[in-house]
Amino acid sequence: MSAELEASEGLDEPERRISGPPEEENHTSMADLSELLKEGTKESHDRAENTQFVKDFLKGNIRKELFKLATTALYFTYSALEEEIDRNKDHPAFAPLYFPMELHRKKALIRDMEYLYGEHWEEQAQCSEATRKYVERIHEVGQNEPELLVAHAYTRYMGDLSGGQVLKKVAQRALKLPSTGEGTQFYLFENVDNAQQFKQLYRARMNALDLNLETKEKIVEEANKAFEFNMQVFNELDQAGSLLAKETLEDGLPAHDRLPAHSRPRASCASCPFGAALAVLRRPGLQFLLAASVALAAGLLAWYSM
Repeated sequence: MSAELEASEGLDEPERRISGPPEEENHTSMADLSELLKEGTKESHDRAENTQFVKDFLKGNIRKELFKLATTALYFTYSALEEEIDRNKDHPAFAPLYFPMELHRKKALIRDMEYLYGEHWEEQAQCSEATRKYVERIHEVGQNEPELLVAHAYTRYMGDLSGGQVLKKVAQRALKLPSTGEGTQFYLFENVDNAQQFKQLYRARMNALDLNLETKEKIVEEANKAFEFNMQVFNELDQAGSLLAKETLEDGLPAHDRLPAHSRPRASCASCPFGAALAVLRRPGLQFLLAASVALAAGLLAWYSM
């Protein structure tokens, strides 16, 4: 863990203890949804902390090809998330957390995709089977259990305002991206003047939601599911990357030329099989595939400083 992240974590850490009696006040504090999320995802934090890609990213071990696919993975995730947020903007279990001007990332990701891939970026946008499952879960929650959408929104946006800012600096330095923000618009929150204050506001709104304890516990469970989906993406791509690297070294032929029919790409995240993650190998550089793991690292790392 970098010193930068540890410092930001210290700044963001809410007051967890109320000194002295009465016990009722302490119980009320620990029933806050933000506290339940923090306590209830500790194990997931520990697992994420041991992710090799997180460590590599922080060291600046990333190629531009990796970053391009990372942005693609984020695009699919936020497209689904913000579609469901817009659908539920008036739902009482989510309405107080609706901040489209301040938080929504899809438009910024489109600008990043245009910069990184060119005007025909949509033809190259692919995602893996694990990412597709994550997207499907977001849609399922948004359409059937909107209160659980809080877990996905909190996980992503609060993290983007925290650890994501560290990742932006690392990416700009390692990839020599413009300091003016081209290619990293995703990390730029133009309508948030003070990230710390905004996160405090968001947590306060979240804690004020009229939810019973059972529902809050379900939200914590859903947040852990989000971690699991991300870890599945990581494991899937890690295995595929290792296999393709071995095949490429054997004879130097492009890996995609040897993929079986069921592993070849389809057009979008909504329908692609696992092999769609490999579609990016049509372009030079095997490292393309592993970029989705960098997107995962961004999501996992983001939690550290919340």
